[in-house]
Amino acid sequence: MKNTSKREQKQNLFCILPNVSILSKRVVFFIVAALCLITGGQAHAQRALKGMRGLGLRGGMVDGFHTSDNRNKLGYYFGIAMSTYAKNANKWVFGAEYLNRYYPYKDGRIPMAQFTGEGGYYYKFLSDGSKTFFFSIGASALAGYETVNCGDKLLYDGSTIQNEDTFLYGGAITLEVEAYLTDRVILLLTGRERILWGTSSGRFHTQFGIGLKFMIN
Repeated sequence: MKNTSKREQKQNLFCILPNVSILSKRVVFFIVAALCLITGGQAHAQRALKGMRGLGLRGGMVDGFHTSDNRNKLGYYFGIAMSTYAKNANKWVFGAEYLNRYYPYKDGRIPMAQFTGEGGYYYKFLSDGSKTFFFSIGASALAGYETVNCGDKLLYDGSTIQNEDTFLYGGAITLEVEAYLTDRVILLLTGRERILWGTSSGRFHTQFGIGLKFMIN
């Protein structure tokens, strides 16, 4: 009976050890999974918080896309802006922008350039649960300066430009998508409609662009 009891105890022990091993693996797995969820949630929670700031670089096309047929009407822009986040991922945006637009003239084209400063507020109206994508609409005040043909009034054929260099003022409506590549680097996709007074090149200009924002705190 004693020998049988010892054998049974050994068998029971050998049966328990695999179960303990399996249980330990399950516990470790659940701990690791829980840590991943917790740290992942913390990482996402650090995005677009009030007081955070980001420096954005952007550029794109103006009044259409470049093709060989409309090269004399081509426009482009590039700019830099500082964003300061408020509550609910809304943000204040202050920046500067350079816009260049060509106008056909005979066999050539005449450049028009605008230098503007911007101050505005962007309202976040949609985001996903992982805080990877943020959709915002913004309203900005613009002011700056416009020059035609780099200030040169005399054209190559002897004609004279009547348009004067002038100061601009107005605003812009912007639709922006932010896509977090990392917690510090954000891809920007933007569409914007400018409305300016004082210009001799038309009050409305449509912009499509792409950019990168780098979080600095």
